[in-house]
Amino acid sequence: MLEYDDARSGSFNALRDVPDDKFVVLGLITTKKAELESIDLLTERVGEASRYIPMERLGLSPQCGFASSIIGNNISADGQRRKLELVVDAARVLWSSA
Repeated sequence: MLEYDDARSGSFNALRDVPDDKFVVLGLITTKKAELESIDLLTERVGEASRYIPMERLGLSPQCGFASSIIGNNISADGQRRKLELVVDAARVLWSSA
């Protein structure tokens, strides 16, 4: 599980060192703010990662829990649900032909 939800996370270059027997889950969907990422952006980012790890060894998830600090993150329960639905919708687009 690797968090890549912001520019501070850096590039996917580190993925080149992942052993061939490992599966990588990309935390591309932020839990720090309610705004939804676009499926186009997620498709692009997973495509970038697939230059290092084959698609069949990649997964997609939110970057972390929805309460990554003591006071939690300012995302409503409905916003959290929409983020999780986005994971499902993006996965269908990304892996439907895999």
